[in-house]
Amino acid sequence: MKAMIIDITKCNGCYACQIACKDEHVANDWTPIAKPQPDTGQFWMKTKDIVRGQVPRVKVAYMHHICQHCDEAPCLKACKMGAIYKREDGTVIIDPVKCSGHKLCIDACPYGVIYYNNDLQIAQKCTWCAHLLDKGWKEPRCVDSCPTGALQFGEEEDLKDLIARAEMLLPEANVGPRIYYIGLPKRFVAGGVYDPEEDECVEDATVSLKDAAGKEVATAKTDGFGDFWFDGLGVGVYSMRVEKSGYVPIEIIDISTEQDINIGDLELSKSAQ
Repeated sequence: MKAMIIDITKCNGCYACQIACKDEHVANDWTPIAKPQPDTGQFWMKTKDIVRGQVPRVKVAYMHHICQHCDEAPCLKACKMGAIYKREDGTVIIDPVKCSGHKLCIDACPYGVIYYNNDLQIAQKCTWCAHLLDKGWKEPRCVDSCPTGALQFGEEEDLKDLIARAEMLLPEANVGPRIYYIGLPKRFVAGGVYDPEEDECVEDATVSLKDAAGKEVATAKTDGFGDFWFDGLGVGVYSMRVEKSGYVPIEIIDISTEQDINIGDLELSKSAQ
């Protein structure tokens, strides 16, 4: 069974995968695998910028939206015409000849990656370039075009070490997606620490983060610029303590990670001598 790994930490946002998909499918008829993709309005491999945090502490990640080729594909179950099938290699295909354009599969997809072609009146999506795989290609065009190795494709058994490090998108949908993501963006809290008397950054201060139950979840040291980062956090409420020998510790409570947070520049005052 085939699987795909998308390592977001390696993606530099070049959009080569998205462009390669367009190049392969726009104006090209690969029946019985797929009819031509429209020039506009459809991205069977869609790359989207995710900007997190607030200036100047910002992170950017590039999310990839693509058919998940689910083991329990809800689109397949929703189709009343039997136009959707799953190949032995795990690829889910919408037969462009059998599709009658009822759009039931579009509504059923929890990932929102099935499109409707108004001109052809059929549903369309990523095929993992099955027409190329059938000709001996080892990977889809999007994977072949990736310059950083952020996309990998192959037998699930061969990718098992990467899969062990990865996550599924929307696991709560319980549909068995065959796309695995490494580095899905979580929440972060970041900030800086400085000495107002010296007007200097405070390096090597200890910053500790506790959850709502008072359990310490992470610690960090400020760098040469006085900055600290806590990444990979879940959504919740946290408290923070900043301390360094010779300074008065400070505490901040009720830090919500409903969104990524730049806590700002924190004043750490010297202790009284």
